[in-house]
Amino acid sequence: MEEPVHHPGFLGTGWSFPPEFSKTERGLRLSAGALDIRESLRILLSTTQGERIFDIHYGCDLSALLYESLTLSVRTTLAEKIQRAITLHEPRIKVEHVDFEPNTLEGLVYIHVTYIIRSTNTRTNMVFPYYLKEGTEL
Repeated sequence: MEEPVHHPGFLGTGWSFPPEFSKTERGLRLSAGALDIRESLRILLSTTQGERIFDIHYGCDLSALLYESLTLSVRTTLAEKIQRAITLHEPRIKVEHVDFEPNTLEGLVYIHVTYIIRSTNTRTNMVFPYYLKEGTEL
């Protein structure tokens, strides 16, 4: 999916994720606009609360998925956790809907986040693959 083009200062600019260096730019590769927001969400959803030493409240605890069936109540609880984490740590967007799609591959759940970029009123979505098992243990 091609990202909408915006002025870099309009939505912000940050380090690319994962961080990498560019030979042509002779420095760190940056991401801007809607791509920066998408990468920020990936970082937020993959960080466990308490993992960041200087900001122990940053992150989203998805560990409830580890041992529970994906029932309606578990989905509701997880959706609320994700919405709360995004509201607290990504003020550039407003979450419209969070949904979950179990995969036929054991240990994989797709998290669908539909959101609106506040400054442009652009509606978009992101699919975050959440793996319950490491690749080496499948």
